[in-house]
Amino acid sequence: MADVNTDLRLDGRTAWVTGAGKGLGRAIAVALSQAGADVAVTARTAADLESLEAELGGPGGHGGKVLVLPGSVADPDTVRATAGRITDATGRLDVLVNCAGVSPHFTRSEFVTDEDWRRVLDINLQGTFSCCREAGKVMLEQGSGSIVNVSSVHARTGFERIAAYAASKGGVEALTRALAVEWADRGVRVNALAPGYFRTDLSSGLLDSRWGERIVRGTPLGRVGDAGELGGAAVFLASDASRFVTGTTVTVDGGWTAW
Repeated sequence: MADVNTDLRLDGRTAWVTGAGKGLGRAIAVALSQAGADVAVTARTAADLESLEAELGGPGGHGGKVLVLPGSVADPDTVRATAGRITDATGRLDVLVNCAGVSPHFTRSEFVTDEDWRRVLDINLQGTFSCCREAGKVMLEQGSGSIVNVSSVHARTGFERIAAYAASKGGVEALTRALAVEWADRGVRVNALAPGYFRTDLSSGLLDSRWGERIVRGTPLGRVGDAGELGGAAVFLASDASRFVTGTTVTVDGGWTAW
Protein backbone atom coordinates (compact mmCIF):
# COMPACT_ATOMS: atom_id res chain seq x y z
CA MET A 1 0.00 0.00 0.00
CA ALA A 2 1.26 3.46 -0.87
CA ASP A 3 2.35 5.77 1.95
CA VAL A 4 0.89 9.20 1.24
CA ASN A 5 3.37 10.97 3.52
CA THR A 6 6.29 9.41 1.66
CA ASP A 7 4.74 9.78 -1.78
CA LEU A 8 4.38 13.54 -1.32
CA ARG A 9 8.10 13.93 -0.68
CA LEU A 10 10.48 15.02 -3.44
CA ASP A 11 13.79 14.28 -1.74
CA GLY A 12 16.64 13.65 -4.16
CA ARG A 13 14.73 15.08 -7.12
CA THR A 14 15.40 18.15 -9.23
CA ALA A 15 12.51 20.48 -10.07
CA TRP A 16 12.61 23.28 -12.64
CA VAL A 17 10.13 26.12 -12.08
CA THR A 18 9.67 28.85 -14.67
CA GLY A 19 8.20 32.22 -13.75
CA ALA A 20 9.62 31.64 -10.29
CA GLY A 21 10.58 35.21 -9.45
CA LYS A 22 7.21 36.34 -8.16
CA GLY A 23 3.65 35.34 -7.44
CA LEU A 24 2.42 31.82 -8.08
CA GLY A 25 5.70 30.58 -9.55
CA ARG A 26 7.63 31.70 -6.52
CA ALA A 27 5.11 30.08 -4.15
CA ILE A 28 5.31 26.82 -6.09
CA ALA A 29 9.13 26.85 -5.98
CA VAL A 30 8.97 27.31 -2.20
CA ALA A 31 6.49 24.44 -1.85
CA LEU A 32 8.62 22.07 -3.93
CA SER A 33 11.67 23.00 -1.87
CA GLN A 34 9.70 22.34 1.32
CA ALA A 35 8.88 18.90 -0.07
CA GLY A 36 12.59 18.17 -0.39
CA ALA A 37 13.40 18.97 -4.02
CA ASP A 38 16.42 20.78 -5.31
CA VAL A 39 15.00 23.62 -7.39
CA ALA A 40 16.18 25.33 -10.55
CA VAL A 41 14.37 28.62 -10.97
CA THR A 42 13.87 30.70 -14.10
CA ALA A 43 12.52 34.22 -14.60
CA ARG A 44 13.46 37.29 -16.58
CA THR A 45 14.59 39.31 -13.54
CA ALA A 46 17.71 37.98 -11.86
CA ALA A 47 17.18 40.01 -8.67
CA ASP A 48 13.86 38.27 -8.00
CA LEU A 49 15.50 34.86 -8.33
CA GLU A 50 18.40 35.87 -6.11
CA SER A 51 16.00 36.94 -3.35
CA LEU A 52 14.22 33.58 -3.69
CA GLU A 53 17.56 31.80 -3.43
CA ALA A 54 18.31 33.74 -0.24
CA GLU A 55 14.87 32.87 1.16
CA LEU A 56 15.23 29.16 0.48
CA GLY A 57 18.83 29.00 1.68
CA GLY A 58 18.50 31.25 4.71
CA PRO A 59 17.10 30.67 8.21
CA GLY A 60 13.92 28.67 7.89
CA GLY A 61 15.01 27.33 4.51
CA HIS A 62 14.98 23.64 3.71
CA GLY A 63 18.56 22.94 2.83
CA GLY A 64 18.01 21.95 -0.78
CA LYS A 65 20.05 23.28 -3.65
CA VAL A 66 18.82 26.34 -5.56
CA LEU A 67 20.03 26.95 -9.10
CA VAL A 68 19.34 30.48 -10.37
CA LEU A 69 18.90 30.64 -14.15
CA PRO A 70 17.62 34.02 -15.44
CA GLY A 71 16.14 34.08 -18.92
CA SER A 72 13.00 34.25 -21.00
CA VAL A 73 11.00 31.15 -21.92
CA ALA A 74 9.98 32.95 -25.12
CA ASP A 75 13.46 32.30 -26.52
CA PRO A 76 13.81 28.60 -27.50
CA ASP A 77 17.62 28.84 -27.51
CA THR A 78 17.60 30.13 -23.93
CA VAL A 79 15.24 27.33 -22.89
CA ARG A 80 17.48 24.72 -24.50
CA ALA A 81 20.56 26.12 -22.77
CA THR A 82 18.75 26.29 -19.44
CA ALA A 83 17.74 22.63 -19.57
CA GLY A 84 21.34 21.75 -20.35
CA ARG A 85 22.65 23.78 -17.41
CA ILE A 86 20.23 22.01 -15.06
CA THR A 87 21.28 18.55 -16.14
CA ASP A 88 24.97 19.52 -16.13
CA ALA A 89 24.62 20.75 -12.54
CA THR A 90 22.40 18.01 -11.11
CA GLY A 91 22.59 15.08 -13.52
CA ARG A 92 18.82 14.78 -13.74
CA LEU A 93 15.49 16.56 -14.15
CA ASP A 94 12.46 15.07 -12.45
CA VAL A 95 9.86 17.85 -12.34
CA LEU A 96 9.02 20.80 -14.58
CA VAL A 97 6.48 23.41 -13.54
CA ASN A 98 5.67 25.85 -16.34
CA CYS A 99 4.45 28.94 -14.53
CA ALA A 100 5.91 31.70 -16.69
CA GLY A 101 3.08 33.73 -18.15
CA VAL A 102 1.85 37.21 -18.90
CA SER A 103 -1.47 38.96 -19.24
CA PRO A 104 -0.36 42.52 -19.91
CA HIS A 105 -3.49 43.84 -21.55
CA PHE A 106 -7.09 44.15 -20.38
CA THR A 107 -8.43 45.29 -23.72
CA ARG A 108 -11.51 44.77 -25.81
CA SER A 109 -10.67 42.21 -28.48
CA GLU A 110 -11.24 44.55 -31.41
CA PHE A 111 -8.38 46.71 -30.12
CA VAL A 112 -5.82 43.94 -29.54
CA THR A 113 -2.84 44.45 -31.84
CA ASP A 114 -0.99 41.70 -33.66
CA GLU A 115 2.10 42.49 -31.60
CA ASP A 116 0.23 42.16 -28.31
CA TRP A 117 -1.36 38.88 -29.43
CA ARG A 118 1.98 37.38 -30.46
CA ARG A 119 3.71 38.42 -27.26
CA VAL A 120 1.16 36.67 -25.06
CA LEU A 121 1.21 33.47 -27.10
CA ASP A 122 5.01 33.48 -27.43
CA ILE A 123 5.42 33.45 -23.65
CA ASN A 124 2.36 31.55 -22.45
CA LEU A 125 2.05 28.88 -25.13
CA GLN A 126 5.27 28.74 -27.17
CA GLY A 127 7.30 29.12 -23.98
CA THR A 128 5.42 26.30 -22.30
CA PHE A 129 5.96 24.01 -25.28
CA SER A 130 9.67 24.85 -25.51
CA CYS A 131 10.20 23.99 -21.86
CA CYS A 132 8.14 20.79 -22.16
CA ARG A 133 10.15 19.75 -25.21
CA GLU A 134 13.57 20.29 -23.63
CA ALA A 135 12.66 18.88 -20.21
CA GLY A 136 10.80 16.04 -21.91
CA LYS A 137 13.95 14.93 -23.74
CA VAL A 138 15.72 14.48 -20.40
CA MET A 139 12.77 12.81 -18.69
CA LEU A 140 12.13 10.41 -21.57
CA GLU A 141 15.77 9.35 -21.47
CA GLN A 142 15.46 8.79 -17.71
CA GLY A 143 12.18 6.94 -18.12
CA SER A 144 10.44 9.10 -15.52
CA GLY A 145 9.29 12.64 -14.84
CA SER A 146 6.35 14.88 -14.05
CA ILE A 147 5.43 18.04 -15.93
CA VAL A 148 2.92 20.52 -14.51
CA ASN A 149 1.70 23.23 -16.88
CA VAL A 150 0.04 26.18 -15.17
CA SER A 151 -3.13 27.07 -17.05
CA SER A 152 -6.05 29.18 -15.81
CA VAL A 153 -9.76 28.93 -15.16
CA HIS A 154 -10.04 31.07 -18.29
CA ALA A 155 -8.86 28.19 -20.45
CA ARG A 156 -12.46 26.96 -20.15
CA THR A 157 -14.46 29.86 -18.75
CA GLY A 158 -15.08 33.04 -20.68
CA PHE A 159 -14.18 36.49 -19.40
CA GLU A 160 -14.04 39.91 -20.96
CA ARG A 161 -10.98 41.61 -22.47
CA ILE A 162 -8.49 38.72 -22.16
CA ALA A 163 -8.82 37.00 -25.54
CA ALA A 164 -5.09 36.39 -26.05
CA TYR A 165 -4.56 35.16 -22.50
CA ALA A 166 -7.58 32.83 -22.64
CA ALA A 167 -6.54 31.45 -26.03
CA SER A 168 -3.00 30.81 -24.80
CA LYS A 169 -4.21 28.95 -21.73
CA GLY A 170 -6.69 26.90 -23.75
CA GLY A 171 -3.71 25.92 -25.90
CA VAL A 172 -1.73 24.96 -22.79
CA GLU A 173 -4.46 22.53 -21.71
CA ALA A 174 -4.71 21.00 -25.21
CA LEU A 175 -0.92 20.64 -25.28
CA THR A 176 -1.01 19.00 -21.87
CA ARG A 177 -3.45 16.32 -23.02
CA ALA A 178 -1.50 15.65 -26.22
CA LEU A 179 1.84 15.23 -24.44
CA ALA A 180 0.28 13.10 -21.70
CA VAL A 181 -0.94 10.58 -24.27
CA GLU A 182 2.31 10.65 -26.25
CA TRP A 183 4.69 10.24 -23.32
CA ALA A 184 2.72 8.06 -20.87
CA ASP A 185 4.22 4.77 -22.06
CA ARG A 186 7.71 6.16 -21.44
CA GLY A 187 7.14 7.14 -17.82
CA VAL A 188 6.51 10.87 -18.17
CA ARG A 189 3.29 12.33 -16.78
CA VAL A 190 1.93 15.68 -17.96
CA ASN A 191 -0.82 17.51 -16.10
CA ALA A 192 -2.13 21.05 -15.78
CA LEU A 193 -2.94 23.23 -12.82
CA ALA A 194 -5.66 25.84 -13.38
CA PRO A 195 -5.66 28.63 -10.78
CA GLY A 196 -8.57 30.95 -10.30
CA TYR A 197 -7.97 34.41 -8.87
CA PHE A 198 -4.98 34.76 -6.56
CA ARG A 199 -3.54 38.06 -5.40
CA THR A 200 -0.25 38.54 -7.23
CA ASP A 201 1.52 41.36 -9.05
CA LEU A 202 -0.14 40.09 -12.23
CA SER A 203 -3.67 40.26 -10.87
CA SER A 204 -3.57 43.15 -8.39
CA GLY A 205 -4.50 45.84 -10.90
CA LEU A 206 -7.63 43.94 -11.88
CA LEU A 207 -8.57 42.93 -8.34
CA ASP A 208 -8.20 46.52 -7.10
CA SER A 209 -10.43 47.87 -9.84
CA ARG A 210 -14.21 47.75 -10.13
CA TRP A 211 -13.84 44.22 -11.50
CA GLY A 212 -12.49 42.93 -8.20
CA GLU A 213 -15.86 43.03 -6.47
CA ARG A 214 -17.44 41.02 -9.29
CA ILE A 215 -14.68 38.43 -9.10
CA VAL A 216 -15.06 37.95 -5.36
CA ARG A 217 -18.84 37.86 -5.71
CA GLY A 218 -18.44 35.03 -8.22
CA THR A 219 -16.24 32.98 -5.86
CA PRO A 220 -18.26 30.82 -3.44
CA LEU A 221 -15.49 30.87 -0.83
CA GLY A 222 -15.90 34.66 -0.79
CA ARG A 223 -12.30 35.70 -1.39
CA VAL A 224 -9.38 35.43 -3.78
CA GLY A 225 -6.57 32.98 -3.06
CA ASP A 226 -3.22 33.48 -1.42
CA ALA A 227 -0.30 32.34 -3.59
CA GLY A 228 0.83 29.82 -0.99
CA GLU A 229 -2.49 28.00 -1.31
CA LEU A 230 -1.48 26.71 -4.74
CA GLY A 231 1.64 24.96 -3.52
CA GLY A 232 -0.01 21.79 -2.21
CA ALA A 233 -1.69 21.06 -5.54
CA ALA A 234 1.62 21.55 -7.36
CA VAL A 235 3.43 19.19 -5.00
CA PHE A 236 0.69 16.59 -5.48
CA LEU A 237 1.01 16.66 -9.27
CA ALA A 238 4.81 16.70 -9.11
CA SER A 239 5.08 13.78 -6.71
CA ASP A 240 4.39 10.05 -6.63
CA ALA A 241 1.12 10.77 -4.83
CA SER A 242 -0.29 11.39 -8.31
CA ARG A 243 1.51 8.49 -10.03
CA PHE A 244 -1.74 7.36 -11.72
CA VAL A 245 -2.72 10.85 -12.88
CA THR A 246 -1.84 12.18 -16.31
CA GLY A 247 -3.51 14.38 -18.90
CA THR A 248 -5.78 16.05 -16.38
CA THR A 249 -6.32 19.59 -15.11
CA VAL A 250 -6.57 20.28 -11.39
CA THR A 251 -8.54 23.48 -10.76
CA VAL A 252 -7.80 25.57 -7.66
CA ASP A 253 -10.22 28.48 -7.76
CA GLY A 254 -12.35 28.73 -4.62
CA GLY A 255 -15.30 27.52 -6.69
CA TRP A 256 -15.10 30.52 -9.05
CA THR A 257 -17.71 30.58 -11.79
CA ALA A 258 -18.44 32.96 -14.66
CA TRP A 259 -21.44 35.24 -14.41
